Amino acid sequence: MYILRIITGLFVVFLLSTVLYAQTTSVDAASFANKIKQTPNAQIVDVRTLGEFTQGHIANAQNNDIRSSDFQQNAAKLDKDKAVFVYCLSGGRSASAMNILSTMGFKEIYNMKGGMLSWRAANMPETTDNSVQKPVIKEMTYEQYQALLNSDKLVLVDFYADWCVPCQKMKPFLDEISKEMKEKVVVVRIDADINKILAKVLKVDALPVLKLYKGKKLVWSCKEFISKEGLIKRLKLY
Repeated sequence: MYILRIITGLFVVFLLSTVLYAQTTSVDAASFANKIKQTPNAQIVDVRTLGEFTQGHIANAQNNDIRSSDFQQNAAKLDKDKAVFVYCLSGGRSASAMNILSTMGFKEIYNMKGGMLSWRAANMPETTDNSVQKPVIKEMTYEQYQALLNSDKLVLVDFYADWCVPCQKMKPFLDEISKEMKEKVVVVRIDADINKILAKVLKVDALPVLKLYKGKKLVWSCKEFISKEGLIKRLKLY
């Protein structure tokens, strides 16, 4: 029994030391790019979905969806003694991936704060994967966006993405508000993944994002989850 306790204690110490000695760093897009340039054969991992990846990603990145059941199995194929660079669309999923890789024993992990949204905002280059055939989806132009604001009612624009958990939680009550307050408010939902250029122009660098317009003028914006009650209270101010 005494020996068993010693072995168990040593194992716990080993696990703790693995995590404690891991260097995990979150950096902005420019620093992320510079660090990659300084690292020969950098291990770059895009933890978004395959659909997001094929629409545009950092050159030489490999796709390993963090929500896939084989994420850790695929990650185990990487060299744990070399730096790993992880990113997603806005930084949330890659931060989780960084923590997972840390517990797996990777020693040096860099996460890009703000994800591809900040990368694009900084005019960094990206590439597309043409080996996967995908439907051509036209992005909304800024002119078309402006046309949506031509209304005598309030216009509430919701920038979302299918992978965004807070966005998913907000969708049901946004649909309810669209019906319950139809005499006062027009609700417009825009997929930030598809409309990358528009999101960049409007400085949408995180999700979810709500923008409220009155007479084509922006009167309020929100860059985080808000409850139905809180949103209705805000709408009634205008």
